[in-house]
Amino acid sequence: MPMAEEDRSIRVAAVGDIHCREANREPLARSIAAISDADLLLIAGDITSHGTVEEAQILCEVTAGVDFPVFAVLGNHDLHAGQAKEIIETLRAGGIDLLDGTSAISEIKGVEVGVVGSRGFVGGFAPHHLPDFGEPSLRAVYEETSREVSALEAGLSEVATCQIRLVVLHYSPLRATVEGEPPEIFPFLGSDRMARPLLEHGPDLVVHGHAHEGTHEGSIGEVPVRNVSLPVLGGEIWITELNAPVHGPIP
Repeated sequence: MPMAEEDRSIRVAAVGDIHCREANREPLARSIAAISDADLLLIAGDITSHGTVEEAQILCEVTAGVDFPVFAVLGNHDLHAGQAKEIIETLRAGGIDLLDGTSAISEIKGVEVGVVGSRGFVGGFAPHHLPDFGEPSLRAVYEETSREVSALEAGLSEVATCQIRLVVLHYSPLRATVEGEPPEIFPFLGSDRMARPLLEHGPDLVVHGHAHEGTHEGSIGEVPVRNVSLPVLGGEIWITELNAPVHGPIP
């Protein structure tokens, strides 16, 4: 028997910048427990405070009993201690689908859900972009962003036929959701070079973190973008509902 239309709604929970450490283990565990009715959780980077395996293990422990899949990307804090490879291995061993410029497809409540995960990177927003010019160190930053754009594009192609398509980033792909931060640091908060594949592929929802003082809502064309940095959310994990195959506006 076909699933009733009202049963095809997927509750997507999302948060970034949880900065795991022993001091916030219990609040994080309570926040996870409060979203028990979610169908999946997206974590938009900065899983750890100082980029250690021990901090990453905390997330594994507080999500160990959940009944929904957890998808995550790394953020800049997770790279700080040079343990990114070990953190990725720890998270995956703990049941978290760590996406590193990759995609995953899951069937949830009879709906095929594709999730694309990429850190994104820096470089700024129109009309002020870091150019591919000058010192090798600056050109290396431009090239890193180029790799993230290519990974995002490839991932979106891989989930193109999914009924619901989600993107989780760490850095912002547009200026609107970093508004509230000092303009002087906008170039370090993201790059709208990531916007092109999002416009071309039109995923149902894009979430990111990193900009703690930014703005929750934005859009790239008709693609809804949400800054889900925990401070922006007021300390609570955000939940929205998507319907397949017909998608309504994101609250």
